[in-house]
Amino acid sequence: MLDCHFKVHKTDSCEKSCHLAFVEHKIFECFPPIALNAEKHTNTSAKMKFEDLLEEAGGFGRFQILTLFLLCLPRLILPLHFLLHNFLAAIPPHHCAIPPQDQLANLTKEEVLLVSIPKDPEEVFSSCEMFAEPQFHLLLNSTQRTSGNFTAVQKCQHGWVYDQSQFTSTVATQWDLVCDQRGLNQATATFFFIGVMLGAVTFGYLSDRFGRKSMLVVSYTCTLIFGMMSSISVTYSMLAVTRTLTGMAICGLSLIVMPLGLEWVDIQHRTISGIVTSVFWSFGNMLLALIAYLVRDWRWLLLAATLPCAIGILSTWWLSESARWLLAKGKLKQAHRHLQRCAKMNGRKDFTAKINPEVLSKTAAAVAQKCSGNYSYTSLFQTPVLRKITASMGAVWFGVAFSYYGMSMNITGFGLGMYMTQFVFGLIEIPAKLLVLAVLTRAGRRPCQAWTLILTGLSIGANIVIPKSLETLRSVVAITGKGLSEAAFTMVFLYTSELYPTVLRQKGQGYCAFMARLGGSVAPLIFLLDSIWKPLPQVTYSAVAVICGSSAFFLPETLNVQLPETIEDTENQSSEEKKELRGDASEAMPLQSLQK
Repeated sequence: MLDCHFKVHKTDSCEKSCHLAFVEHKIFECFPPIALNAEKHTNTSAKMKFEDLLEEAGGFGRFQILTLFLLCLPRLILPLHFLLHNFLAAIPPHHCAIPPQDQLANLTKEEVLLVSIPKDPEEVFSSCEMFAEPQFHLLLNSTQRTSGNFTAVQKCQHGWVYDQSQFTSTVATQWDLVCDQRGLNQATATFFFIGVMLGAVTFGYLSDRFGRKSMLVVSYTCTLIFGMMSSISVTYSMLAVTRTLTGMAICGLSLIVMPLGLEWVDIQHRTISGIVTSVFWSFGNMLLALIAYLVRDWRWLLLAATLPCAIGILSTWWLSESARWLLAKGKLKQAHRHLQRCAKMNGRKDFTAKINPEVLSKTAAAVAQKCSGNYSYTSLFQTPVLRKITASMGAVWFGVAFSYYGMSMNITGFGLGMYMTQFVFGLIEIPAKLLVLAVLTRAGRRPCQAWTLILTGLSIGANIVIPKSLETLRSVVAITGKGLSEAAFTMVFLYTSELYPTVLRQKGQGYCAFMARLGGSVAPLIFLLDSIWKPLPQVTYSAVAVICGSSAFFLPETLNVQLPETIEDTENQSSEEKKELRGDASEAMPLQSLQK
């Protein structure tokens, strides 16, 4: 009980009263320092932002290093499936199968081919045609051509014979997906990316609703199950369905890793954290070249690319849920537990004394007030700034994925073997990422995102006009373009996470991933345009990259800007691009509101 003994002037009408307002006034009169300190303490605890909480727990320490290390594994696994089509559906040299005939019994293998298979203008045996009848006159003069030879040519009637010097078995050789069925072979990549496209929408919604960590476990588990089912496919239809489901499942790994990592890291280390985790995509690229070199059968290759998900499931035991997301959802106890773990690992022993449940509850109350409401994908178009971000980022993601996979799935014609090309394409991405790290912190996100994608398109276009005889120059240009393409891909993950507020971050990532996988789905089919005009696929990749890269100039800059928590923060970010956000979602309500 407060013993109120105040010496009051006779003019005071409430001489014997002890109303709350009167007591507060007298305390302030008699003990101004104490009152000021109390007010300061109240305001500090009430107005604490999430960045302040993270700073108290340690913005970048052993906890963050462990978290980023655990999130590197999914980045390592992703290219094992995203670029697996290069080897899974590779088409080795082949020709029409020639049935045994008595009249061919005394001929050598080369002579049988000469009289049975026509040659193209480059003097290479046709892969899709054969003579209706053996042309024995070619044994005397292999260059002789008669008008009758053209009428005697027909499509392969008895299947194909494949060169097994490089591949024991691929999807193409398993079901004869060559010649007229070549489109189905390319479609295996399209089916996978359609699944990724669907998974982007699904996991974007589910991870916002049920949490980042739980959906990461679901993604690992489903990828493991569907990947193993793909490896035992007995029909092409089964393979198409299971690869679609695998793509849908593995999209969770792609979608969740970057936001979960960034939401635990302070603003000073945000860029380097995003770059470090993305480097493991490049390691996965090189690892794929090694695995594919050692495993030449498509079934075992699929299994080898899928089994690391089992390790990923185990690794989530040490992974913490995003405290930022937990606060946004009002899950105070869980957020406090994870923040305490962060503080303990980072050696912040005074965290419990400073950030007690009462202080955290005030922050959570503010978060609940500002982040309340149901958000859907339509919320991405709710305000003018969000509409501009969503439209521009959709174009950028489509262009980045379209050009990246267009280059990544074309690993022949550069004077290197396909395994070496795959390895070099992965290796060149590492200095490209380091260049991103050096440039992003100085030039900013917007110009870097735009110019890396534009220069990627120009590199693709340059190889259209460079003669194939200049293999070294073509290789240098292709590798440079691949590095720029990867730099653009690295930036866009980080940039997107910084543009969208916490309440919409996963949905924004889901929408952008949808657009990227739309580009990835179309990219393999563009190669079929070479039947219309040989350079048309490369012209298409080049033009799309330049146009989509230019749309990045319409985006706001996010360099050294706090992660927005609410839609209002995003609006403020657009109006004050180079200032830190003031309207953080963790900003608390006034004292009067907290007393209610």
